[in-house]
Amino acid sequence: QVQLVESGGGLVQPGESLRLSCAASGSIDSIIGMGWYRQAPGKQREFVADFTVGGGTRYADSVRGRFDISGDNAKLTMYLQMNSLKPEDTAVYYCRYATWPDYEYWGQGTQVTVSS
Repeated sequence: QVQLVESGGGLVQPGESLRLSCAASGSIDSIIGMGWYRQAPGKQREFVADFTVGGGTRYADSVRGRFDISGDNAKLTMYLQMNSLKPEDTAVYYCRYATWPDYEYWGQGTQVTVSS
């Protein structure tokens, strides 16, 4: 069974950086998109950033200019470089791979805490 595993989370101070990684075990065919989402305590899961294979990238307004998404769908890996972190970025971060025609895989999440 395919699993997505996030890593790279942790506790950092405001203004610092983290790089999250997402890797898949097993084989996934027909990936059409890869993305990151996050869920803060007491809030709904929200979109952070994604890209479509052969297409463009999108960012939430709250992270644009500070976060950078990258990945390789052939290698089933994805990254999220997070710079200038703020306390409001504190959340559990999840990776998601979308496949054609309409299926998705989610990771278990990695905690990011930004606090002084």
